[in-house]
Amino acid sequence: MSRRAKVWVGVALGLALLVALAALFGSHGMNTEYQPQNEFKLDDWVKLKIGPIDMSINKAVLYLFLAAVLTVGTMIYIARRMTQRPNRVQTAVEAIYGLMRDNITGPNNLDRKMALKWFPFIGALFLFIWYSNLLGYIPLPVNTEETFNVFGVNVPAFQIYAATANISVTLMLTLMVWFSYHVEGIRRKGFVGYLKSWLPGGLENVPARFILIPGIFAIEVISQFVRVISLSVRLFANILAGHLLILFMGGGLVVLLGIAALGVVTLPIAVIFFLFEVVLIATLQAFIFATLTAIYLGGAVAESH
Repeated sequence: MSRRAKVWVGVALGLALLVALAALFGSHGMNTEYQPQNEFKLDDWVKLKIGPIDMSINKAVLYLFLAAVLTVGTMIYIARRMTQRPNRVQTAVEAIYGLMRDNITGPNNLDRKMALKWFPFIGALFLFIWYSNLLGYIPLPVNTEETFNVFGVNVPAFQIYAATANISVTLMLTLMVWFSYHVEGIRRKGFVGYLKSWLPGGLENVPARFILIPGIFAIEVISQFVRVISLSVRLFANILAGHLLILFMGGGLVVLLGIAALGVVTLPIAVIFFLFEVVLIATLQAFIFATLTAIYLGGAVAESH
């Protein structure tokens, strides 16, 4: 039997099993009460407002706190236990350090002086986002809408949630980067010189420069603000999309449609999505965010556009 025939036989058997299970368990009809979007709703646990500023504590704050503790705690723990003959943990940390030094803040993105100056910031940013993403795939008791009873105490249900799946978190990280590289560029070149660096060299020799310069400068201004959107939305959208896929494939779709037999198909897909997100997406998105930070910092102090 050819490989194609084996594939079609496997698909046919899977469909037959699905039909048999559907006939056995039936359908309970669509569930209109279940609201999947509530999984990402932020209910205030501790209300705290300072004037117009809402500083209330919710599950996003908890995840940010855990990511910060892990970022600082693990690095301090490793730094105090460095040995000439590294163990497995130290070897892994040194590999991560090499990734940040050579690939993120390497000579292709930052010169030596800038790399030494900004490596702590970019490295901490990479680790913080990486920990935040990874924490998002560990079930924690943070779902206050659904509780279960333990010795008379209502404990929040377990769920997966990532702080980086909240646009406000990724936007604040982005604004930190955005203001940092603009300040660095102005500090290096002066305000006027920094704005001039947004224009390509050689325009002074172009006859129609008085027409071209305002248009090119306006496009560059727009691109600077577009960076805020692209940098924040890229991280937010990728993590949110991954969690939505896991949510729907892991049981959300079964609950919404009321077809229990569908779980035979969706659950293995959810496992695949989960492994793909944990192994690749969590690290890749942290790497991209940190790398773009280094590129923007390098571009802000570069001699030419």
